[in-house]
Amino acid sequence: MVCSALAAYPLSRYRSRFKRPFLLTIIFATGLPITAVMIPVYALFVQVNLIDSMPGAILFLAASSLPHAMFLTKTFMDGVPIELEESAWTEGATMLRTLWSIVLPLMRPGIAVVTIFTFVTMWGNFFVPFMLLLSPEKLPAAVSLYTFSSQYGQIAYGQLAAFSIVYSLPVVALYLALGRRLGSGFAITGGIKG
Repeated sequence: MVCSALAAYPLSRYRSRFKRPFLLTIIFATGLPITAVMIPVYALFVQVNLIDSMPGAILFLAASSLPHAMFLTKTFMDGVPIELEESAWTEGATMLRTLWSIVLPLMRPGIAVVTIFTFVTMWGNFFVPFMLLLSPEKLPAAVSLYTFSSQYGQIAYGQLAAFSIVYSLPVVALYLALGRRLGSGFAITGGIKG
């Protein structure tokens, strides 16, 4: 979220002739199926000796979710009036201070949406850890669900149901922690005069 906010800020606030092609590239990157890029990624991970590395898998999951998070964050950031930032700039605030003190607090509901969506996408990702992690003790919960079915098609339904409840608890906890921010909306109606 830190990277997506820092990348979305110049895309939202600055005019450039490269802005539209860059945004189209981001949209294209979000539409790529992960299966299309996994063969080159797997070959790269083998070359740099990151196969069966938890930090490598985390880095790839974070990098692959960044374009979508950045695009969503930019969309929410566009809703914050630039006049509020200009007022802070005239008072001597830097751009980073303006981003931290004005823009991000006003777009808390948007940050909550992007955080929940990004976490759920990475938490439920089966294919990337299945390809990049080999040791059974390093496999995340999404891949561990696969172990409840045997090679003969029999499924341990009781254990699978119990594990599924435990598996869904972090997502529910994150939603409960950030969900109250979703209903608040943008509270910027009294900030500027027309």
